[in-house]
Amino acid sequence: MLEARAARELAEHEKWAAVAMLLRDGVAGPEVFFIRRAEQPSDPWSGHMAVPGGRQQSEDNSLLDTAIRETREEVGLDLLAQAEHIGQLDDLQAIARGKPQETVIRPYVFEVHRESPIRPQEKEVAEALWTPLLPLYRGEADTVRPYQWHGTQIDFPAYDVGGRVVWGLTYQMLRSFFRILG
Repeated sequence: MLEARAARELAEHEKWAAVAMLLRDGVAGPEVFFIRRAEQPSDPWSGHMAVPGGRQQSEDNSLLDTAIRETREEVGLDLLAQAEHIGQLDDLQAIARGKPQETVIRPYVFEVHRESPIRPQEKEVAEALWTPLLPLYRGEADTVRPYQWHGTQIDFPAYDVGGRVVWGLTYQMLRSFFRILG
């Protein structure tokens, strides 16, 4: 009885978010889609490379709905019409500036139709790009992202995507996806 109550109380305090990892068949093979988040002082992930997504809102019937809505808002892509939902990755605890957050993120994977247009919303997205997936998968884009934490430098694993650093939660999502691929 106490365990069930504790689980309910924990669930009530959790905040949920959902993101969409977008894949497509590119001219030279499979591609993955990234955004660079717009610079905003209130955003702990400001300027980071990411995938479209955000917090669940009361009008969202599910976290899948959240990922679909956020993708439409951030990059103008209607996943219901222009993509196929192909899976879900493991939930991730959000971490910002070295501290765990209350938010849990659920990543969904979609295959986007090749001709689907992307229209980034400038307030939230500074840049949007498709990049080849295989160099990331094969380790050809491996790098590190130096991070200062309490006076100590930590080199976090990352990917170099055309001079942009993909690390943190987005890196973890990709690694989770690659483990499924084998």
